[in-house]
Amino acid sequence: MKLRERVGLNVRNLRNSRGLSQEQIALAAEVDRSYISEIELAKNSASIDVLERIADALGVDPKELFNERG
Repeated sequence: MKLRERVGLNVRNLRNSRGLSQEQIALAAEVDRSYISEIELAKNSASIDVLERIADALGVDPKELFNERG
């Protein structure tokens, strides 16, 4: 699995486990909802700054976005 795919999957799984919508994460991270969708689908890669804001919105350490889950 490519890193972009892993990050997208982790964002989606963490978001869903917290019962949050893409819109809620997007507002908290100050990005467009469609951008969150593109990240989750591995269609776009986010900058470190955006990943940090997404992690903050999810309430996790940014390194959680890169963890392998199995």
